[in-house]
Amino acid sequence: MNVATDSSSLHTAVKPMAVCAVLSVKPTRALVDEKWQIVANNLKPNQEVTLYSIHQTEDKDCWEAYGHYISDEHGTVSVSKDASSGGTYTGVEPMGLLWSMHPVPGSRHGLRMRKKDVTSPMLVSVSVFSGHLAQGFSEKDALATVVTERWYLAPGVQRVDISERGVKGTFFIPPGPGPFPAVLDMWGGGGGLVEYRAALFASHGFLTMALEYLSADEQRSYDVGTEYFEKSYDLLQSHPRASPGRVAVLGLSFGAAVTFTLAAYSKTVKPQCCICISGTHVFPLNESPGEVEKRMKRNTSKAYYDENHHVVSKHTILPIPATLEDKVDVGQIKCPLLIVAGQDDQNWAAVESAEDIQQMMDLAGNGHLLTVLSYPDAGHLIEPPYTPHVRFSNFINRSNGQKVLMLWGGHPEAHAVAQEDSWTKILHFLHTHLYKDTIPAARL
Repeated sequence: MNVATDSSSLHTAVKPMAVCAVLSVKPTRALVDEKWQIVANNLKPNQEVTLYSIHQTEDKDCWEAYGHYISDEHGTVSVSKDASSGGTYTGVEPMGLLWSMHPVPGSRHGLRMRKKDVTSPMLVSVSVFSGHLAQGFSEKDALATVVTERWYLAPGVQRVDISERGVKGTFFIPPGPGPFPAVLDMWGGGGGLVEYRAALFASHGFLTMALEYLSADEQRSYDVGTEYFEKSYDLLQSHPRASPGRVAVLGLSFGAAVTFTLAAYSKTVKPQCCICISGTHVFPLNESPGEVEKRMKRNTSKAYYDENHHVVSKHTILPIPATLEDKVDVGQIKCPLLIVAGQDDQNWAAVESAEDIQQMMDLAGNGHLLTVLSYPDAGHLIEPPYTPHVRFSNFINRSNGQKVLMLWGGHPEAHAVAQEDSWTKILHFLHTHLYKDTIPAARL
């Protein structure tokens, strides 16, 4: 029997080992305001691929983003250098896989991504797929996947519940003996206790109080007066690890009205500086509890539904009143003030308010204390960087308790620019006025 074997047939029967794609996301564990570097290697030269990200929130809603890329002659895609030609973002956008996230098809309507438990990370899965895809990601096999952690809370930052003198909130205390400059952090009319921005401030070296001053229950009204905020401020500045005399007050939306009022009128709240985001001075709180709500209800007829049945409420404060009886006398503010406004804010007339504030402070001789950051095509919800933009979301109308779709405004790319730029300048503003020497931010 002839058992000889053709060497050529042996050669063709042996297949070369497949080269696997390699995906790198650095750092895999980081604060939410840190940039990442995403690189896909071992691809074919000039291969069409899709970079894809997905995150499941604590409410089990999934958000996704994706970009279309073509690898270079070495089979490499670098998200920080290469341009996406399509997807949820285009161009060179290193953080596009975060800020352009949107709910996956079939999700509940009117969602907004907000972190509830800051003691756990956001888990974001990043994958690379062959081809330019726009749907069906869960049904296809990825070439490679990396799971990343995005944190609001740096290692060593303490979270302490507040239940003292009737004040509700949370202290976030940086690691170390202190003393630390402090920030009183207030959100807006949505109510409830919102902690993630305060946790991030503490991760950058500021002892921060996340303050709850409106119940999340739609039956509660705006029945708040200045006394509650004065007690909150006193608790913060008297904290054993707070640096005396180095306290800032920050408010977004309705929280900005609180901030303006305290800075202008309070005899006990003397902040070193103030920050107001997407707010107005038209609703002063130096009145009896409930009077603010009465003012707001008188103007609700100016709010309207657009063609998509979204509520546009910015006109409720327009035109800006000319008399001081209907707005905070910001001419009495004696500390540096930073205002952040989106030019496409459809919830508050933040830009018009900032213009009037500038005029009032200039006339009073304290205009030099004011800095205004005004961002084209940015909306109302200017949050920490890389937070996904939502143009509208579910909201409880406190004037009647009804659930509505509130139009916040803004366009994704421009809004992302506003969030990243304003956050950098907010931190710089706080360091400038609260720290004598810049202290490096905490890092994971």
